[in-house]
Amino acid sequence: MQVKSHITTQLATHPVDARLDALKRWLAGPLAGPDFSIASASADASFRRYFRVTLAGGRSFVAMDAPPDKEDCRAFLHVAGLLRAAGVHAPRIHAEDLAQGFLLLEDLGRTSYLDALNQDRGKAPALMRDAIGALIQWQLATRPGELPPYDEALLRRELALFPEWYAERHLARPLSAAQAASFESVCALLAASALAQPAVYVHRDYMPRNLMLGEPSPGVLDFQDAVIGPITYDIASLMRDAFLSWEEERVLDWTVRYWEQARKAGLPVGADFSEFWRAFEWMGLQRHLKVLGVFARLTHRDGKEKYVADTPRFVAYARAVARRYAALSPLARLLDELER
Repeated sequence: MQVKSHITTQLATHPVDARLDALKRWLAGPLAGPDFSIASASADASFRRYFRVTLAGGRSFVAMDAPPDKEDCRAFLHVAGLLRAAGVHAPRIHAEDLAQGFLLLEDLGRTSYLDALNQDRGKAPALMRDAIGALIQWQLATRPGELPPYDEALLRRELALFPEWYAERHLARPLSAAQAASFESVCALLAASALAQPAVYVHRDYMPRNLMLGEPSPGVLDFQDAVIGPITYDIASLMRDAFLSWEEERVLDWTVRYWEQARKAGLPVGADFSEFWRAFEWMGLQRHLKVLGVFARLTHRDGKEKYVADTPRFVAYARAVARRYAALSPLARLLDELER
């Protein structure tokens, strides 16, 4: 079907964007005609792109472009169904074309929790209350066999990103044999702690950037990499965020609130909060080391330089946790050596 000239496109001019042209042709089918406008909505750290599609009457959708040779939309569709079955506000799927890698989604709005918090930190208590409530709903829905496991192999692959991409590629400081041994000793502790935790559904990037203001709130995005794994992972992602930081007193208070509500709801968290807090901190540290590697890789391999600006936040997170626990002191020394 040929898209007629009255489609308007509010996008930067590119010499050739064959996938965008194909997406516009495809959209004319599920939208019952070509009378719509399309504008860039966002891009993420993967190969996916998102476009806001607006009909003449004002109704809007979000179109996902996920090249099928690089992304698999089936995971997105499956996890969206699990979230919605759990009562969590994930986008409805209005149309799909897996062969081309196109999805037409419910538009969850334009304001993320990150945007709202950057405008007004006073909104934090209400937003965190809602985010914690949705997280508990998601975890309560856990069923075996629905998602891949967050196993030791995956944990170790993530940790290996730190020496390869952050230390060697970004800092140009490859680890010595002694440093590599110290790092490995800490990796073994972090993996063991993670694997000892009760396993629940894990969003894997549950943070304000991926939570949207709406009704009900939050709308949840970027969930296609979900797994079943450590119960502290998503609350650690929420509290120790990639793009904004909170005072430790607030992090502790919100984490206690999560723990209390989780226990009341029957989730498998222990009766000793201090043990939960240590597992939370060690799980967060594994994520911090992974993200340092991921952000460096995005910069040096993929040319997405904006992410590396947030690496000091993760170094600070990692250093603070490593200094609080004697068993993690080899990592504290390593971070100090790398950052000299």
